[in-house]
Amino acid sequence: MENYKRFEDLEIWKESMEICKEIYNVFQGCKDFGFRDQIQRSAVSIPSNIAEGYERKGTKEKIHFMHIAKGSCGELRTQLYLAISFCYVDASKGESLTNRMIRLNVMIYNYIRFLSK
Repeated sequence: MENYKRFEDLEIWKESMEICKEIYNVFQGCKDFGFRDQIQRSAVSIPSNIAEGYERKGTKEKIHFMHIAKGSCGELRTQLYLAISFCYVDASKGESLTNRMIRLNVMIYNYIRFLSK
């Protein structure tokens, strides 16, 4: 991980970008505009905070923003559970996205542990 020169090289950033794009595609036709806006904001928050944290000078600041990104993962997972229960998304698609979010959350946690050493 130490060899990364840019946040664009981080696997957590790449995966969060892919998830964000998928969230936008899946919910583009959702007529519940408040919900759609909130789930899209949560998705955008993850790669944005990873990038912002990576660009910070101090390790404590980097870790702080990674924790924010990790929190946004939890927020997005909760919204996916709601989307499934409201039938805004097919259950299998929602579960697939939820599982990706769980894996991303672990990846961010591992990156935080790496930064903490």
